[in-house]
Amino acid sequence: MGLFRAYVSLTKPRIVELLLVTTVPAMLLAERGVPSLWLILATVVGGTLAAASANVLNCWYDRDIDPLMRRTRSRPLVTGRISPRGALTFGLTLGTVAVALMALTTNLLATALTFAAIIYYAVIYTMWLKRTTPHNTVLGGACGAAPVLIGWAAVTGTLSLSAWLLFAVMFFWQPPHFWALAMKFKDDYAAASIPMLPVVASARRVALESVVYTVLTVAASLALWPVANLSWVYGVPAVVAGAIFTREAVRFYLQTRAGGELKTMRLFHWSLTYVTVLFVAVAVDALLTG
Repeated sequence: MGLFRAYVSLTKPRIVELLLVTTVPAMLLAERGVPSLWLILATVVGGTLAAASANVLNCWYDRDIDPLMRRTRSRPLVTGRISPRGALTFGLTLGTVAVALMALTTNLLATALTFAAIIYYAVIYTMWLKRTTPHNTVLGGACGAAPVLIGWAAVTGTLSLSAWLLFAVMFFWQPPHFWALAMKFKDDYAAASIPMLPVVASARRVALESVVYTVLTVAASLALWPVANLSWVYGVPAVVAGAIFTREAVRFYLQTRAGGELKTMRLFHWSLTYVTVLFVAVAVDALLTG
């Protein structure tokens, strides 16, 4: 059981859960109702395995820097509970099964997007962007935003403007969400020579850029309202949650100007609340007005 839990921990279950929160509402909106339950199950399982694969491969590659950071030095690859070969085999197997499942149960576009998301996160982000540029979080955001496209494509076989607006919401949302966390652990990233923005830029600049991306997130969410022909069931929560999210980002920026202790995790937690409320609203609106 201990070894099983160690392998599961490599998949980063909390991150996987967040991706699933966005996939199913995207599928409901694409269908304007409830798609085949089999299709939902297959897409959710395939997406889970794909995200797990990418996360395991991320842990496998980062095993050289994880011992340098307090929050990652207890990972199974660092402690030796799992061998690098075992982790690599596990990650590749998960990815292979994910793509095969999507190919057998969905369509070519959804399968291609699933494969591309794994490659982008495991290779382009993990092996290149993360270690070379402070823009890693922004550019890497395509991975976290991919599930909405995959879910939409699984239902329709195409990608509409509404699908791309959902993608934009998740793409713009990730910088303020992750930078708030990275601010807390910036000493860890600095010790591992990872150029996260909070490591190479001032807190004020990080906070200012967080405000910009928060505004872009909310703007994309509000653009979705008329484009997807959603009702007040979506619109009201989108406006209220967006206003609160923006307020928290601005508050964070004002804290950096005033000096003193920064409450970075407040913005982090509010960002999670925002995206949850928004996608629940998408799902409910699609079910009620489809």
